[in-house]
Amino acid sequence: MIASNLPPIMFATLLVMLLSGFPVAFGLAITGILFGILAVGLELAPAQFFNALPLRVYGIMSNDTLLAIPFFTFMGLVLERSRMAEDLLETIGQVFGPLRGGLAIAVVLVGAMLAATTGVVAASVIAMGLISLPIMLRYGYNRPLAAGVITASGTLAQIIPPSLVLIVIADQLGKSVGDMYKAAFIPAFMLVALYVIAIILLAVLRPKWVPALPPEARLYREPSGSAGYTSLGLLTVACVAIGTYVFIQYDSITKMFGAKGEYVTPTDERIVMALMAGIVSALIAALVNKTLRLNLLSQIAQRVTFVLIPPLLLIFLVLGTIFLGVATPTEGGAMGAAGAMILAALRGRLNLSLLRQGLDSSSRLSIFVLFVLVGSTVFSLTFQAINGPHWVEKLFAALPGGELGFLLFVNAMIFVLGFFIDFFEIAFIILPLLLPVADKLGIDLIFFGVMIAMNLQTSFLTPPFGFALFYLRSVAPKTDYIDKVTRSKISSLKTADIYRGSIAFVILQLIMLAVIVARPDIVLSALGEKKVLDVDKVNINITAPEEEDDSAAGVMGAPKK
Repeated sequence: MIASNLPPIMFATLLVMLLSGFPVAFGLAITGILFGILAVGLELAPAQFFNALPLRVYGIMSNDTLLAIPFFTFMGLVLERSRMAEDLLETIGQVFGPLRGGLAIAVVLVGAMLAATTGVVAASVIAMGLISLPIMLRYGYNRPLAAGVITASGTLAQIIPPSLVLIVIADQLGKSVGDMYKAAFIPAFMLVALYVIAIILLAVLRPKWVPALPPEARLYREPSGSAGYTSLGLLTVACVAIGTYVFIQYDSITKMFGAKGEYVTPTDERIVMALMAGIVSALIAALVNKTLRLNLLSQIAQRVTFVLIPPLLLIFLVLGTIFLGVATPTEGGAMGAAGAMILAALRGRLNLSLLRQGLDSSSRLSIFVLFVLVGSTVFSLTFQAINGPHWVEKLFAALPGGELGFLLFVNAMIFVLGFFIDFFEIAFIILPLLLPVADKLGIDLIFFGVMIAMNLQTSFLTPPFGFALFYLRSVAPKTDYIDKVTRSKISSLKTADIYRGSIAFVILQLIMLAVIVARPDIVLSALGEKKVLDVDKVNINITAPEEEDDSAAGVMGAPKK
């Protein structure tokens, strides 16, 4: 009985070990080794299959793609510890604050920007919890809503490139990280738009839940008393006009600088260059205005430009080069790490303590990922040796509904597992088991990876073990306190409020997940038209070798052919 049911017994043993709190990496390795020995004893596998283990471990350690993880982690930690998040939240909060729901919208937009620069959920949630939560509580925001906005915005780092989860999933699926980034871009920002739309609807239906900032809380005023939004609006319109012109006339512009031929530029390259042109134009305008003291821009316009443009330039330096194929994700991560240090130095916030913290945290996370990957390799080696993939295929073949039934079951299973185990464990354990089945059903693996990443994002918000909930709990006020600005008493934020606030945003994430499953083209459209090789149309011409020159053969005395 044990021999015929060894794969499910092995998998169940692993789940019990993980749920018991045993370290993930060692649980995977121990399960793989013990069941490998058992399989040899039961004569289900030859003892020689263990010889492949050193080569597999060496392959992990020499994988260049995984180098992107410490680079992006270091970039995010340096930016977070140089108080970039604080500057962004203050500035964008002042821009949207006069609107109902403006603070919540600012948190979502800053969460998206932090996700595109840090890629670390913990850093995003903790930074926004420390900075924006006291302001939202001070001015009467609905408590569950305030908690939900902060935790959900922090988890955007899971799906917005350069997400560490997308790197791991691409590695497990054997796909390009650059393609995974491109495919995730549109769904990620559709989710951001969904958050913003939900907040706007609340501002209409429940205005008391999302009040506007009072006039005394608005920091930037012109000498005339105006807020300066006209200047900011004109600058934005001018930059959008420049970007649009570059997008439309990009081919003509490149020919002016020496490009030849009738080559049509890809759309993603046009978008990247148009955005870059608009951002650089705004920065040049602000620098000229400040240097020459022209006073053409208001305080809020200059503040927005100098706070937003540097991280945006860093985002396009990293992601733009990856999308255009100029740099690999590892090279993009290295540029991002260097750019983060330059930005921190320009702000006067780069020091040895910051570098030490960034290097220490990056090393810890990278070592954790590698240990889990080594452990999962030991597990998968034994699982394959005992014919585990065949058991998984038979299990999913019994599902009704074909491809759609498989996708629905996989999403339901990962969603439930996300309540109890970490997203790295799901990516390293579950994904390799699902890969052969998805491939056999003809599901595009890039689409499959982005779908899994969107689903894994919910695991940060689902009680009882949602990490984003824990991160916010660690910085939220645990007791009543006196607000330092209004001098009024603010009640503590209860854990139940944090949990209640997460539920609405989990529902929004599931809606976006359903849209992706129903419309895979949303994910795959960024990759362009898929080229399929038609074997029947392949024409191979073999040219016969040329005959030797008769005169040359005659001179040498050789017989003529």
